Amino acid sequence: MTAPAHPLAAGGAAPDPIPGRPDVEATFLALADPTRRLLIRRIVAGGPVTATELARGLPISRQAVAKHLALLRDAGLVSAEPRGRERRYRLTPRPLADAAGWLHAIEAEWESRLDALERHLAANPELPPAE
Repeated sequence: MTAPAHPLAAGGAAPDPIPGRPDVEATFLALADPTRRLLIRRIVAGGPVTATELARGLPISRQAVAKHLALLRDAGLVSAEPRGRERRYRLTPRPLADAAGWLHAIEAEWESRLDALERHLAANPELPPAE
């Protein structure tokens, strides 16, 4: 028996795992890569910084860093301000705050369900314990 094909395997559109929140989807997709998370940490630590400065000390080329920065920019996580022939990148915190809000909403939902389960179990002590 073969596994069902992934929706992206045949060039199809990805299902929207976060209905109504495509902005959060883009944030999570951008943050899924450890190199992009490292670039964000470097941008936060160093303030507005160029792709060349970000590439310094990394095992990837400046061009690879530029591609990661373009994806981060497309997701709204960084902005680029031109200064002469350079572009300086800075963090745009709003998408991170939106993603954190989404995570907090999921956490609150699960906490609510766990609280309801705890109340149910306390009200029904005759139920057998879970194994």
